[in-house]
Amino acid sequence: MIKFDNVSKKFPLGNLALNNISFEIEDNEFVFLVGPSGAGKTTILKLILREFLPTSGSIIVNDFDLTGKKFNRLEDLRRKIGVVFQDFKILPEKNVFENVALSLKVSHIAEKEVKKRVKEALELVGLPNKSQVFPIQLSAGELQRVAIARAICGEREIIIADEPTGNIDPKTTWDILKIFKKLEGKKTIIIATHNVDIVNSLKKRVLVIKEGKLIKDNRKGGYEL
Repeated sequence: MIKFDNVSKKFPLGNLALNNISFEIEDNEFVFLVGPSGAGKTTILKLILREFLPTSGSIIVNDFDLTGKKFNRLEDLRRKIGVVFQDFKILPEKNVFENVALSLKVSHIAEKEVKKRVKEALELVGLPNKSQVFPIQLSAGELQRVAIARAICGEREIIIADEPTGNIDPKTTWDILKIFKKLEGKKTIIIATHNVDIVNSLKKRVLVIKEGKLIKDNRKGGYEL
């Protein structure tokens, strides 16, 4: 479960990015986070990752109290969360296998198990034969598939995606969404997006953020502002 309880975030220059936001996301729920640029969507995602702390309020992610005074489990938290970025953040000097395996190797997992998990992840995203290919040889859609494979590899319980279809064409966008659909019911999925068609078509829960406030929580709604 992810729980925001009266969370506000004010940055040093006085910008109030979030204003007293509260919501709960259940385990294995599929949620869209929508709103105009600057609304606070990315701030919410970064708070879930504990890249910074809220100015006020509390945040619970599974069994982690991110705002607790004695919190010292940042590495454990981030092992449970996979992140998919709009600009992919794939390492160009490493091949597909090495990019996907990176987080597993940091966790000191045995090589045999690393190979097994990477193989499974690449099969799920439709790139079973691309493990030795380098990023420069891939299309934008393939790069995003690699990013998703990296995000789901390991014991990830939560997948958060910040505008994951922003840099790819419409047809590839739907192919990418099919991958997220395969994960539905198995992992908590939070997608921040401006793509109206995606949100309206999938009919998942929609949290609408505007000027730092949660203005709507539609359980099976469309894109509304």
